[in-house]
Amino acid sequence: MTDMQLWSVTLTVAGDPVEPSELRAALDRLLLERPFISAIRYCADRAELRYWDEAETLDDAAALALRLWGEHRPSTGLPGWRPVGLEVLDRGTIEHRASQAAPATHAARRRERLPVPVSPVGNIAAW
Repeated sequence: MTDMQLWSVTLTVAGDPVEPSELRAALDRLLLERPFISAIRYCADRAELRYWDEAETLDDAAALALRLWGEHRPSTGLPGWRPVGLEVLDRGTIEHRASQAAPATHAARRRERLPVPVSPVGNIAAW
């Protein structure tokens, strides 16, 4: 048996525009069914979901991600959108990206006296 790994997943779905308030309500219901989703950005014609998933391989994590939206449509009222983007990264890659970007970004923000942003958890935000 292969060891399970953590994968950072970003799924983007898009389609015909819908009423943002109806979409927000459907996304709230999705979060009740799948509380592991750490962040959602949305607008009238697209949404981006970010979460960590546990799977043996990248292929497994990607397959689960591509089914997520469609499997929850009937119970949440999500629009009939299709995946238009998918990024699945292992934990090491995420840590590498963070270590490369964080020092430069944080130093630049300090020079400009801007607050360093905090990553949201369980956040739903308009795009």
